[in-house]
Amino acid sequence: MPSDILLGVDNLGVAASIGGRSKVVLDNISFAVSRRETFGIIGRSGSGKSVLAKALIGWLDPALSVTGGAVSFDGVDMVGADAAQLRAIRGRRIGYVGADPTTVFDPTIPIGRQIAEKLRAVRPEVGHKEALDRVVELFETVRIPDARLRAGELPSKFSGGMIQRAAIVDAMIGGTELLIADNVTQPLDVTVAAQIIRLFQMLRNEVNTAILFISSSLPMVKNIADRLVVLEEGRVVERSTPERLAAHPETAYSQALIAQIPRIWSREMAHPAVKADAATVLSVQDVKRNYRVRNQRSLFGSVSIQAVRGVSFDVKSGESLGIVGESGCGKSTLLRLLTWLDMPDAGRISFDGVDLGKMSRNDRFHLRARLQLVLQDPYGSIPAHWTVGRIISEPLRLHRSMLASERRTRVTDTMVEVGLDPGLYSKLPVGLSAGQRQRINLARALVLEPAILLLDETLSALDQTEQTRLIALFERLQSARGITYLFISHDLAMVRRVCSRVAVMYLGKIVELVSNEMLFFAPQHPYTKALLSAAPTLEESPYARDDYLVEGEPPSPLLIPAGCSFANRCPQALPVCRQQEPPVHHLPQGGIVACHLAGEDRVT
Repeated sequence: MPSDILLGVDNLGVAASIGGRSKVVLDNISFAVSRRETFGIIGRSGSGKSVLAKALIGWLDPALSVTGGAVSFDGVDMVGADAAQLRAIRGRRIGYVGADPTTVFDPTIPIGRQIAEKLRAVRPEVGHKEALDRVVELFETVRIPDARLRAGELPSKFSGGMIQRAAIVDAMIGGTELLIADNVTQPLDVTVAAQIIRLFQMLRNEVNTAILFISSSLPMVKNIADRLVVLEEGRVVERSTPERLAAHPETAYSQALIAQIPRIWSREMAHPAVKADAATVLSVQDVKRNYRVRNQRSLFGSVSIQAVRGVSFDVKSGESLGIVGESGCGKSTLLRLLTWLDMPDAGRISFDGVDLGKMSRNDRFHLRARLQLVLQDPYGSIPAHWTVGRIISEPLRLHRSMLASERRTRVTDTMVEVGLDPGLYSKLPVGLSAGQRQRINLARALVLEPAILLLDETLSALDQTEQTRLIALFERLQSARGITYLFISHDLAMVRRVCSRVAVMYLGKIVELVSNEMLFFAPQHPYTKALLSAAPTLEESPYARDDYLVEGEPPSPLLIPAGCSFANRCPQALPVCRQQEPPVHHLPQGGIVACHLAGEDRVT
């Protein structure tokens, strides 16, 4: 093998043993990764990407086995290696980061201590203090703010972006030569995903780390990979560079993948129209929510987290309103307030003109039949020990007086409506795909025929194919039922396609709320432009990352600075931005923006 080849894969085959039968999962996979190269692997869910990633490091599930071929890492045979040889490489020379970083860490132990102990496990000669100092150093490298303080915190205190960066540090801590990144950006908001891409580029250039970047998103791979392969049902169907694949895909499979990528910057894109006389179904007026948490610097003291800081907006009947922003900006807290799973400290939330705070507990219980929530995680949000039929029918049992036969009819009709096979009614959800599970979640919400669906990152765990199918379903349901949607999302391409208006949140406040067209083609707030610059797309963006993308994390909600909370990251900040909180401007084109740069004489 040439000396510049770090990882070589030659005719690798993997099979699954199911009920005594063997099923091919990977078939004759071959490629090579050079030192300091970023190599991409793309394909739909179920194409074998994650199985391939784990096969490379000898980490297959018991039901899977290598049936042939070879994997060589720097001359070491990974397929024939024994447990001791694998331990000498995994965690030391090869690091692995998956899509769900929350499963990496013990929730009861500070993250820094966990990573330091891992370093000491692979390098016993390193002392505890030296290991912790190394963790803090790497936290600073991956731009986790207040690195030493954060190293002493539990995983629950980390935002999605920060815990993904901590997982990267965990994978790098042993002195990694090859980093396998398996769908690491899929669950992240666009700015954090863009920062992770920059971080990988830095690791490659400064730490001499080769990267195997696995994703279902060609726009994301295009931003980082030198070369790539396309997987379809466990086989390599195309070898190319990202640029050549995007411009000239050779196979029908690749062409279909590219055709499903939303076009953000097309002005021909149509959006759901809202009737001029549509009634307001949900009204939020100056809502605030603070939380008291233990002060890490004090034995008995506590501090206040300002999660939602005076949010106001109205939602019209039949409208699709999007709320976007980075992890930790308050989107999910706001959603908990709208469903009264948590109560605001101040402000008013009204549904059909009725103040939720003045409703009785029984009235709020009945309200939830008309205002349904669909969560992000298609695996953790449905009970694995219940049948599909029971999962979907449970809301009917709680909220409707119906015969069992009537419930079953309603459930199967709803299953057909969302694209589920009614034959799954008596089956457990075990073995179902993420897309099928999310349809179960959606059917469970729709079976009560709600007026409003609140969708909290509902599509973020799905690949582009499943996202496209569910978006088409949302559009059909809105047309047929007149449902009102509120989308909480970091996926700007999805928001561009489905939302009539978009609100941008930053550190607990709405900083811009305008029409879809205005947000994408005439944004007023610098933070909005930063979000747009980070959106992965195959098109040429009018907002270049070098000009608009911001680095780092927002300020801590424990210590919100005076003036505009975005000023410390804003490339256009004026002295007044650091001194006075910006007023809310009502724009002549419609909508609002809270920015000193967007006064009446500054609007373009």
